[in-house]
Amino acid sequence: MCALNAERAVSASELKQHQRIHTGVKPYKCSHCDKRFNHSGTLKIHERIHTGEKPYHCTSCGKSFTVLSSLVSHSERKCMRRATLEGEDRENMGDTEEQRDLNEKKGREAKRTISCPECQKCFKRKTHLHLHMRVHTGERPFTCDRCGKSFASKPHLRRHIKTHTGEKPHTCDQCGKSFTEPLILREHMRVHTGEKPFTCDQCGKSFTHKKYLKIHMSVHSVEKPHACIQCGKTFKRKESIKCHMKIHTGERPYTCNCCGKSFAHKVTLKNHIKIHTGEKPFTCDQCGKSFAHAVTFKLHASSHSGERPFYCDQCGKNFSLESTLKIHLKFHMKEKLHSCSFCGMRFSQWGSLKLHQKRHAGEKNHICFDCGKSFFTVREVNLHQRIHIREKPYKCSHCDKRFSRSETLKKHERIHTGEKPYKCSHCDKRFSQSETLKSHERIHTGEKPYKCSHCDKKFSRSETLKKHERIHTGEKPYHCTLCGKSFTQLSTLNKHTKNIHSK
Repeated sequence: MCALNAERAVSASELKQHQRIHTGVKPYKCSHCDKRFNHSGTLKIHERIHTGEKPYHCTSCGKSFTVLSSLVSHSERKCMRRATLEGEDRENMGDTEEQRDLNEKKGREAKRTISCPECQKCFKRKTHLHLHMRVHTGERPFTCDRCGKSFASKPHLRRHIKTHTGEKPHTCDQCGKSFTEPLILREHMRVHTGEKPFTCDQCGKSFTHKKYLKIHMSVHSVEKPHACIQCGKTFKRKESIKCHMKIHTGERPYTCNCCGKSFAHKVTLKNHIKIHTGEKPFTCDQCGKSFAHAVTFKLHASSHSGERPFYCDQCGKNFSLESTLKIHLKFHMKEKLHSCSFCGMRFSQWGSLKLHQKRHAGEKNHICFDCGKSFFTVREVNLHQRIHIREKPYKCSHCDKRFSRSETLKKHERIHTGEKPYKCSHCDKRFSQSETLKSHERIHTGEKPYKCSHCDKKFSRSETLKKHERIHTGEKPYHCTLCGKSFTQLSTLNKHTKNIHSK
């Protein structure tokens, strides 16, 4: 018996193996990499990743596997399906007598399957079909007496009850993590063994779970059968449309217990909770910096390697993440599906629209604790706080000037390099900054998005609007230090100083 948790073992060797969970001893080291294991059996399975050894062969199709469980799963999934299609008419030429008997048995079993009248899914037993029919009828006869939640089957209810009791009887012998079900433990073990039994037949990519393979398969399909009844947008997966519909309904079922903020998706709530807990599980092995989210960590890691494998074929720009490239491509396609109800301005991303609307509403929820100044986003307040600590981590490689933001450094360095990456689509003029290009293009389009709140006059630039509005407000922010006279514009103050005081 184990002295630490009273676990019973059949033999002394089994007890030794169990105690390694508590001690953390991993005596079996891979000869190909630095990974270590508690058991020699797990090491053998892992080493097959390096050697390519696949000792378990399917007698029906000849396919080989690294672990027995993958062969069993394959036989049930693939070969049984083939037997259903081919039945007893299958050609057995060249097969052994044992092989022919096995094929005949599979054919007989396939003929005995019962199909669902709703979705045509096949089952071996009537009881399995009866349970499956509850998916279509919505029947949930098994109710939890603790929380009132209902389930279609008794095993699902039993599994749910463990969430109340906290019972996790199935423990991983590699890391000591416990699970409620043996199936979840088996799936978890793939983290240690590196086993990925579910392979895409289109591109050869492998996955640890069947559900991940199903999600991946939609990448190869161009079909988007699920359409939104509100806006007509189409999706490849049913789950995606469910998530999308929350945009229209405004449903936010996931609430934070710490601050009361609600979210549309469970994963967004999980990420939000990390703000309160301060949890940062992703640590960079290059500089030791920690991150709360995997995406932020990946983005940071690419800054060390300098790797930017995702290339835009429109402008030649490179990106470290595929998701960032997808967002960037929308600017080339001019696809702006989200429109502001206040000013009509359109955006390619829903998040950008939400942020823009906060500016109309004047919502500044993020406060600087040093000076009390409010900001629209966390990023804005973080950048602002560098003023107080006088942090300027970005240094120009051409001169000694330093900057608090990487974007400001990039803009500054174009003074030295002469780089003008932004080209006007109407003429051949080029610009070093995207803001200057936008302002210039309004000369060609005649667009004047900035309207005076006091009269009907419109302007192409926000700076010109600010200057104009001073006529109405009487504001004169520029003061002469020599005579105290005030002016609406800096240029007028400079002229005054030169003409009056320089004599």
